[in-house]
Amino acid sequence: MGQAPSSRGPSRELTREPTWEFEARAWARGARAVAGVDEAGRGPLAGPVVAAAVILDPDLAIPGVADSKTLSPARRERLFDDIRTRARAVGVAAVDHAEIDRINILQATLRAMARAVERLPEVPDYLLLDALTLPDAPFPQEGIVKGDARSVSIAAASIVAKVTRDRMMRELDGRYPGYGFAVHKGYPTEAHRQAIRRLGPCPVHRMSFRGVAPEARP
Repeated sequence: MGQAPSSRGPSRELTREPTWEFEARAWARGARAVAGVDEAGRGPLAGPVVAAAVILDPDLAIPGVADSKTLSPARRERLFDDIRTRARAVGVAAVDHAEIDRINILQATLRAMARAVERLPEVPDYLLLDALTLPDAPFPQEGIVKGDARSVSIAAASIVAKVTRDRMMRELDGRYPGYGFAVHKGYPTEAHRQAIRRLGPCPVHRMSFRGVAPEARP
């Protein structure tokens, strides 16, 4: 995890690790509970989209926090436990495949993010989000391009969302064997597409996604 900001203010030096720069800017504006928000599962052909909101304590470092996509599964699991234990507050929410089909994946992602913020046990007063912003959010917010690689709070949220969703997909693999959900987590790999062609879609597939419904298959 990047170093907490010093009394001289946040560093503007670009690093490969997420930093506290965006959080420090929010604190300088008077914020006291800055929540990072991110999602996992926008691209898969099956399963839910999951969002997490995390308020970190800058005085309680969690070494190694980074964009979840850059971490091994084992490292993500360890950091997930560390974040759940040491963060000031964590909120998680999921929107399932059926709701995704009803309202589209973008709206489902925004809904999952909003619900994750609502489920924080501590009310935030500033939001940092990966690229998106929430319509009608009751707090100041900032959408940051590649935020999961730049902000420690968003990176922490990305880990919580990713690990939560991966666990859900492993559970779905047991309920719907043959699709390989435990391996590809529902993403459109060639093995997954072949399984859909062979078995047809299962009850947790997103029927509105190209390559799932029979009429949309290549």
